[in-house]
Amino acid sequence: MNFDLSDDAKTLKEAARKFLDARAGPSAARKVMDSGQTHDAKLWAEVVEQGWPAARVPEAHGGLGLGADEACVLAEEIGRSLAPVPLMSTLSAIEALLIAGSAAQQAEWLPKLASGEAVGVIAWAEGPNSPLQTPATKLEGGKLSGRKSPVIDGLVATVAIVTIATPDGPAMAIASLEGVTREKQDTLDLVRPSATLSFAGTPAEGLGTAADWVKLTERLAVLSAWEALGTADAARDMTVAYAKDRVAFGQRIGRYQGVKHKLADMFIKAELARAHALHGCWAWEADAPELAQAASAARVASLDALAFTAEESVQLHGGIGFTWEQDCQFYYRRNRLLAALIGSRAHWSDRLVRALEQRNRAAA
Repeated sequence: MNFDLSDDAKTLKEAARKFLDARAGPSAARKVMDSGQTHDAKLWAEVVEQGWPAARVPEAHGGLGLGADEACVLAEEIGRSLAPVPLMSTLSAIEALLIAGSAAQQAEWLPKLASGEAVGVIAWAEGPNSPLQTPATKLEGGKLSGRKSPVIDGLVATVAIVTIATPDGPAMAIASLEGVTREKQDTLDLVRPSATLSFAGTPAEGLGTAADWVKLTERLAVLSAWEALGTADAARDMTVAYAKDRVAFGQRIGRYQGVKHKLADMFIKAELARAHALHGCWAWEADAPELAQAASAARVASLDALAFTAEESVQLHGGIGFTWEQDCQFYYRRNRLLAALIGSRAHWSDRLVRALEQRNRAAA
């Protein structure tokens, strides 16, 4: 069983890194943050031109028809570069359509999402709820009513996958956001602004079943794990470079044992998380029965790696690590955003325990 990325995915990763190194990074993130923009429109147009939103869309709908590993490496490089574009939200909406969309829904929306004509989001949060908690939002008579907040990239999106209440738990609906009331929602991450979306008789269509929503959350857990890995790697690289340059008491601080241990711990946690993320990517691509377990483990390990790295990066930069002018804040803020993206660490820890219990019962 080979959990490594395909050669095509590795090639895409190399190309994406080269592209984003030249166009994104903390400087681009700071520009969006300081200007209050919803995203970097120029960079988004270039990302669309690269064909990245079309990665998972089947060729029949104008896409590239690539696999899960290509989506994962794109997530990693977006996380690494802090690129202020709604790619991850759009890829998530596309995944929902691939899992649960009818032929008509796919024909209507996949070409638009692939070409950048539409920007998608996942609207599931209603405050401090969990992804598997039945929401208050309802779909009745083809009309949506309810409120979702926060919705990442909700200010720029044109279509939303919205969780709705059903007797079996949360399921999905798809709705155009034309005419939907939006209000900017302040969160810690100032580079990917969030919104409150208020639905009041908004036309919508049901999208799959409650089981489809569970399946989507597992795939998004894997995708977010790769994004977190990229962010953690960038924060670590920045901190290592600083430790090699900063002089204190006549020595570069990277020579001190305590600093070395912190940097080594960052690397160890990231490598452990990467092993889980590779397993999750394989399980997603293979549609394997152990996806629930692999996705949960990938999500938990990646959140642990990113939280440790982002927090210790601030500490190891000393006093300047807390300043507005320093770039540590971007990685710390992104850590907090990703920690709530598709459910908390506690939620996914519980799902991991349940998945392991189920596996053990089956093996008994």
